[in-house]
Amino acid sequence: MKKTKDLREMTRAELEHKLKEETEANFNLKLRRNTQQIPNPLQLRHTRRSVARMKTVLNEDRKGTRKLAAGTGPKE
Repeated sequence: MKKTKDLREMTRAELEHKLKEETEANFNLKLRRNTQQIPNPLQLRHTRRSVARMKTVLNEDRKGTRKLAAGTGPKE
């Protein structure tokens, strides 16, 4: 789990890639929760919050509230 400060130091491409990975992990955990018991139920909460954190940072960059690492800008 990354802190918001660490996420803002990443480039937009890195952050979007990480978001895709976390979204897939969240989906797989939800699927496993419904079909079998998962060893650490708190892992689902952590991935869900991590996805929300990444989406917030990307949205802030898109709106211009806070910028990501140098060399990135809003993708339009």
